[in-house]
Amino acid sequence: MLSAALIVTLSACGGHFSNPFEGLGAQPEPPIDEPLSDIDATDPPAATEPSVVEVGAGGQSAASLDKTTEAEKQAATAAPAGGSVLGTTIASLGDPTEQGFWLRTPLVDTETQGSVETAGGAVVQVKLIPIDGPASAGSRISLAAMRALDLGLTDLATLTVSKG
Repeated sequence: MLSAALIVTLSACGGHFSNPFEGLGAQPEPPIDEPLSDIDATDPPAATEPSVVEVGAGGQSAASLDKTTEAEKQAATAAPAGGSVLGTTIASLGDPTEQGFWLRTPLVDTETQGSVETAGGAVVQVKLIPIDGPASAGSRISLAAMRALDLGLTDLATLTVSKG
């Protein structure tokens, strides 16, 4: 019964409906009889990486939030002394205002030193900080560690986590 009433209502309108998106910058459709070869098919400009990545409501750059010194960065990226692999995790950016090289992960039960390695082989030494959750849960990594690993701030990076 409802569908019959809808059909009657739509028929009474005579098919004349206004376009709520008209005038919002949409491209007009080409005439039906115009060949497609005559339509301007230029590709839109390629997206470019922003030169400054803004973080947080204040619009601060990642570089301005990262207060680690060059000496701290060199120490963190020095080759680790080895250690036991705890597993892999998917890590996202943690609190960008919390300084240092750290990984909050469910792969450890107590705070300890360790390292993380990307699939590309970049390694950084971090403080491993326990968080609740199953071992398969994701982790959060510091801004300084993400930058040292050359990861994008919005990346969900697969990291191999080692203790020691």
